[in-house]
This record gives sequence, C-alpha cells and structure tokens, in this order.
Amino acid sequence: MNAIEELVKQRFPGFDQEDTALIIKALKMVEEAKLHSSTVAGNIRPTGIDVATVLMTAHIDVDTILASLLSDSRVASFITDAQINQAFGSTVAGLVRDVLWLNKVSIYSPEMANEPNQSEILRRMLLAMTHDVRAVLIKLAFRIQRLRNLKIEDTPIQRFIARETLDIYAPLANRLGISQFKWELEDLAFRYLEPEHYFAIAKSLADKRDQREACINQFLKTLQTRLDQEGIVAKIYGRPKHIYSIWHKMHRKKLSIDELYDLLAVRVVVDQLSACYTVLGIVHSVWQYIPREFDDYIANPKENGYQSLHTVVLDEAANRIEVQIRTRAMHDFAELGVAAHWRYKEGSKFNLATEKNIASLRQLLEDRETGDDLIENFQTELFSDRVFVLTPAGKLIDLIKGSTPLDFAYAIHTQIGHACRGSKVNGQIRPLTYKLNSGEQVEIITVKNGQPNHNWLDLNLGYLKTPRAISKVKSWFKQQQQGENIAAGRLLLEKESKRLGLKHTDISDLLKHFKLNNSDLLFEALGRGDINNRQLVSALKIPELEPARLKLVAAKTSSQSAVTVAGIDNVVTTIAHCCKPLKGEPIIGFMTHKRGITVHRQDCESLHHLSEEQKTQLVAAEWGGSHSARHTVVIVLHAFNAPNLLGDVSQLLSAAKIHTSDAALKTHEDLSAILTMSIQIENAEQLASILGRIHQLPYILDVKRKV
Repeated sequence: MNAIEELVKQRFPGFDQEDTALIIKALKMVEEAKLHSSTVAGNIRPTGIDVATVLMTAHIDVDTILASLLSDSRVASFITDAQINQAFGSTVAGLVRDVLWLNKVSIYSPEMANEPNQSEILRRMLLAMTHDVRAVLIKLAFRIQRLRNLKIEDTPIQRFIARETLDIYAPLANRLGISQFKWELEDLAFRYLEPEHYFAIAKSLADKRDQREACINQFLKTLQTRLDQEGIVAKIYGRPKHIYSIWHKMHRKKLSIDELYDLLAVRVVVDQLSACYTVLGIVHSVWQYIPREFDDYIANPKENGYQSLHTVVLDEAANRIEVQIRTRAMHDFAELGVAAHWRYKEGSKFNLATEKNIASLRQLLEDRETGDDLIENFQTELFSDRVFVLTPAGKLIDLIKGSTPLDFAYAIHTQIGHACRGSKVNGQIRPLTYKLNSGEQVEIITVKNGQPNHNWLDLNLGYLKTPRAISKVKSWFKQQQQGENIAAGRLLLEKESKRLGLKHTDISDLLKHFKLNNSDLLFEALGRGDINNRQLVSALKIPELEPARLKLVAAKTSSQSAVTVAGIDNVVTTIAHCCKPLKGEPIIGFMTHKRGITVHRQDCESLHHLSEEQKTQLVAAEWGGSHSARHTVVIVLHAFNAPNLLGDVSQLLSAAKIHTSDAALKTHEDLSAILTMSIQIENAEQLASILGRIHQLPYILDVKRKV
C-alpha cells in the first residue's frame, strides 16, 4: 500500500471500493500538479486534503470530496476543466468551477457590517451564483481550515477574515442547517475579533471545568439508571457550550458568565418520538423543573425546522441544568440538515420552489446514493427568479430575473433612472434592454436634465421589468402632464375671457360653480378637457332664469330634492340615462313637457345636438345637499397582467366600502390586461378618489370611467 492509499484509508473511511479508487485518482492528479506548481511551498492557504477531511464530519458524498480535493487553488491552474470532466464527470467539474469562483470572490468589505441588507444580498448572491449548493459547503470547509491556520497571518488579515466569517459564512452555515460548521466558524472568528473576551470566557470555563464535569457526571449517572429501569435505550452526554454563543448571550442579556444558567447542559438522543416525552416525564419526576424554561420544539418547530424538547431542572445542589431531548433523526437534522423554511427577503412569503430545493439538499447531505435527477432539480430552481448585480463602488443590488440596466438605474435612485441613456456591463457597452445576469457589474451612463421616454412603458420593447421602476416612470409623466395641463388651462381661460370681452374673471365664482377647491385644479381640469370650452363659456355667461318658468314643473312635495334648479329645490327631476351624472359633477337641466327637468352632465354628448329652439329649454342646475343615492358606474382599467390584479383591485374597493356588481378581465399576449368593473358610487368626489387610489397600484397603466 503506497502513501496515498494509506492516507485515503485513514482520512476517508466508509466509502466503497469504487469511490475509494476515485479519491485515490484525484489525489494522484493533485500530486502530479504540485510538481509543476511553484506556489505550493510556503503557501498558507488550506489544502484540498484538509478541506475534504473537514467535510467528512458532515457525512458528505464522494463527488463533494473529489471536488474539494481538486479545488486546491495552488494547483488549480495545472488541472484543467476538461481533465476533471473526463476523469470524474460533469458534476465534479461543475463543483470545482463553483468553488474556485467562490474562493476568488472579493466583494465583501467591512462596511457591510453596518449594512445588514448588503450582507444578506451577498449571501444570496453566493448561493445564486453556484450551480450546485454543495459548492457552498466546500467553501465553508475552506473557510474553517483558513481560520484554523489564521494565527500565522498578520493582524489586519486576521480581523478581516474573522469579520467576513461572522457576517457572511457563519450565517450561511446556519441557513444550511449545519450546526457543527456554524459553531466552529463563530468561535474561531470571535477569537480574532475579540481576543480578550474570548480568552476570558475560555479561562472561566476551564477554571470551573472540574466542578461542571462532576455535576454533569452525577446527573448523567442518575438519569441513565432511571432510563435503564424503564427500558429506554438512549444516548446521553454532556453538551459543550460554545464560546461565541456564551458571549452573545452575555452581551444580549447583560449578564456575567456566572449568571448564565445553561452552561450545564445535557443532551438525550432516543430512537422513537414517543420516547422523547417519556424521558421528559422521567426528568421532571426526578428533578424540580422550571416551568417558564420549558419549550416543546417538537410540537412547535422553529422556523428553520429544528425540533427538540428543552427543559431546565435543578439538581440536588441547586445547579441549573438544561436538558435537550430529541430523536436520532432530529439530532442529525439539527447538526447536518438544512433550514426547512428558508425565506427570500425581508418578511417575504413562503416559497414552494425553495421548500423543494431544501428537501433536495437535505437528501443530498444524508444519502450518498441520491440520483442525478434530484441534483438537477436543485440546481435549476434555487433563486431562479432573482439576479444580483454590483455597482461600480461594489454595492450589491437585488433585482428580479429579467431586469435591465434601466431597472438597475431606478433601483439606485429615481433621478439616475430618469437621466439614464446608456449602460456598461462588465466594462462593455450594453443596450438598456439587456437582461442582467448575477455577478455582473453595471455602470449607468446619464445625461444632464434627462427625462424618461414613453417607450420605456411599452412592455413589448423590454426596457423595464420591475414594477417599482415602471411606477416611477408613470409618476413622472403624470406630474409632467399635470404641469402642462395647468398651463394650458390658464391660457384657455384667458383666451375665452378675452373673447367674451370680460375685463376681469372672478376665479372664486368659477371654483364655486365647478365645485373645485383651488385654481390649480380648475386650470388642470380645463387643460385636460374635463371642463370643455362650451362648459367654460356657459359658466362665464350664466343667464338669469325666470323662477316662474320652473314653477310649471315643480313637485307637489315640500321635501328637498336631489337637484336644485335656479335656486328651487322642489323641482321634479330625472337623471339622464345617456350620461348618468354623479353628485359633484357639473350638471345642467333640460325642461321636458312630461318628466319635469332631465339632469345631464354639462359635457353630455347629447346636448351638442340640440336645436336652437331646444337650447332655450336648458336651465342652470346644481346638486342639493341631502341626496345620497348610489349610482352604477362602469370603470375600465388597463394594466399589466399581474397574478393578483382582480383580487387586489377588489380588495381595495372593499376596503373603501364600494360594492362591485360585475367584473370582466381580458388578457393579451403582450402581458397586458383590461379589467372592466361595475361599481356603486355616491358622488363624483368618491369616484375620483377611488380612481386615484386604483391608479397608485404599481401594475396599473390607466383607469377611467367608461362614458
């Protein structure tokens, strides 16, 4: 047996003959590459063999072991991707590519410690950029080995590596559920970031080790005896407390180490779920327990899927001892599994694709015989809907898949988006419709006083993908149109006043007539055409009507009607079916012979076709104050075909206590949609308010009343 075979036998037990042969083959390839490398001697970076040894404690599969051996950066340039693919297959070759990329990533900066969101985006990016998440496990093993050798590095490097570990890699290990990696990463990093606290806690633990061990041994002996009497097979042992965890709890609870009660801890591992509760009953019957310190994480698992029973009891000497009780499956999952409920961002919704990926990874970690189909599923679905790109300054931006440089510009700042005219991606000029990929660095080219382009809102042209950016462009055009309408309305009023020979126009009279609150609203309505020329002229030369004419059609009731005509409020009126005016809209009356006064909107199309004789039958009208009848109004929404379009609009209407009597949704191939709804409205003000609120939804392009 040669040296390599002896090494494999010692460090990689448990593999069958075929897998052992592959490991020997990989080590021979590495040894041959070392002969050509001048960087091996004196290099302090972790070796592939050391990293693979770390991974053995996680019961990882042979492909991961092979990839860790072949990812040794010192010989990577002497082992080609083609050689690895030919000798070990595409899965191992892909893993090696991912690990080499992860080992070269240099995005992290200490400033990220003050920006938790940036650290989280970087962690997601590392996962998104790797085609197989086992590459992340190898990277974690590389980091553990690097930390073990960190004492020979200079202090600035020690602190940088340690800070990066606590910010990025320890949380990644926790997210993947590998507790044994997490604890070691945290303790080693803490040693270099806070050496005084680290060694103070270590000394305190060492000084009281004999006392703790005696206490725990007596507890274990008593518990083992009682379990044997009940015929329960269990593995029980003292559970070591990790230094960083102790310091974190001291810091969070503002306690000294002597005040921490759970430095004495015991773990009980049984075979059956029912035995967990049997053991709990035995513990509580022998020792006094503290009710408020009991947690049933079996019935109520933690968000990351962790399950166990936790209780705290007092021994004969009044020492507090924490007892954890779990099955073997629960224990293996807690030590080696992955988070079962992994969340995307901040307070985000549960994701079924992610759940499937997590279940797949758990099988990869626990079952070396997992098929290629499972691996392929995991590779293709994880973070499939996100891209992570960098600013020139190195800041990470998280976008939805399909985002463009223009989306990126608006994510940086609204004004940068407005002024965007071009982009560079990884130093090369790219069109604004270019689909960004994770890991790319984006630089935006802007112009002074730049403005959005109407084409950016055309979904078929592909300029924008994110609803947030689309909303910002829509808002800009709305503001610009508002200013233009105000200017146009002011000119229109001046023009008509001059044409009518009016030396002075009292704006307050017009505001009162059209029931508007300020002059800008009046000018905007004029410029937008909501108040047309005929309505304006009519308002500027309101005729004096004879009350006697109106008495011919007066109602015999003394109650106040919905409409007041020339100051008289007991006139028989009928709402015109052609325009269905709402309370608050400018109206005008038309005197009929049999139905009293028919009330029209002042801009009603049918009034344009009246003869000169019929026009003499028009009378001034306004709404009364007591009418609260509801009217059916049809509204039309033009929108992106969002999954919850109808639901979101219906919820908004329901919250506003507006009844919906009918709704029809039509979708188109260009991802646009038209939603037509019949709603019950009391007045024009209510209608304007609800249309405005609907328009604020991010995927609404336009909403208006159907005339």
